[in-house]
Amino acid sequence: MEIGETLENAAKRELFEETGLTANNLTLLNVFSGQDFYYRYPNGDEVYNVVTAYICKDYGGVLKGDEIEVRELKFFNLTEIPSNISPPDLPIINEYTEVLTRGEQSII
Repeated sequence: MEIGETLENAAKRELFEETGLTANNLTLLNVFSGQDFYYRYPNGDEVYNVVTAYICKDYGGVLKGDEIEVRELKFFNLTEIPSNISPPDLPIINEYTEVLTRGEQSII
């Protein structure tokens, strides 16, 4: 986050910077933290992340990954998520899948 930036604005900015997509509307999925969000960087730094995840179904633009932060960029069907996904992303994807299964229309 930038100084004075809201979580929603940070999410919109990061989405655009890393994917080229502009979010028109975001819906809060959840705030995640705890041991599932531990990460050790290649340089040895260790962190416990707090992740605010949003659902974005209303967006525009063309997929174009940031050349520094993005190795590959594409959409996946939830039944075809790659097995080599970053472990801290799994709880977020699992919760999103559960929300879809329960049909929580206020969120999706």
